[in-house]
Amino acid sequence: MRNHRSSSLLPIARKIDRFTSAIGKLAYWLVLVMIGVGVWNVLGRYIGNAIGQNLSSNALIETQWYLFDLVFLLGAAYTLQHNEHVRVDVFYARWTRKKKAVADLAGTLFFLIPFSILVIYFSWESVVQSWITRETSPDPGGLSRYPIKAMVIVSFLLLIVQGISEAIKNWAIIQGDSPVPPIDPTDNQPTGDRS
Repeated sequence: MRNHRSSSLLPIARKIDRFTSAIGKLAYWLVLVMIGVGVWNVLGRYIGNAIGQNLSSNALIETQWYLFDLVFLLGAAYTLQHNEHVRVDVFYARWTRKKKAVADLAGTLFFLIPFSILVIYFSWESVVQSWITRETSPDPGGLSRYPIKAMVIVSFLLLIVQGISEAIKNWAIIQGDSPVPPIDPTDNQPTGDRS
């Protein structure tokens, strides 16, 4: 017999997955921008030396660092959604789907979400202080630091939200319901539903 409570939560998981996929697409495009900025920084240094003109700057170098930070911080929830995070598969790979769902649900509820809450809690004061002082880079011509520091909190909030989606889907598996198929980031349609 199907559990209607877990079935009624599956549309929420699906909406969260769509949101996370959109954030993942953004992180994907930021990778390309980061590579472009990195290439310019290298070329600018060598071409600039050859012509006696500075074609790069501390701001461009820090932009490359910040883009890398954003890719990592925004991509974490997407990585969780697609089950691409680090996992020790010694036992897990041989388990049944239901047993995997139990392990994943326990990991989400007892490790992922509490850890994310702790990171937010211990980062909060530093981020707020950074915003109050409008913290900037100590390097000449460097960028503001407070927006990128705030992304730490955003990243772990996104992990919590995606963790909730994963918990819903794993609970549905445990209850015998069919979970929401994973979202294909190329078309925002669940991979199992292409009608």
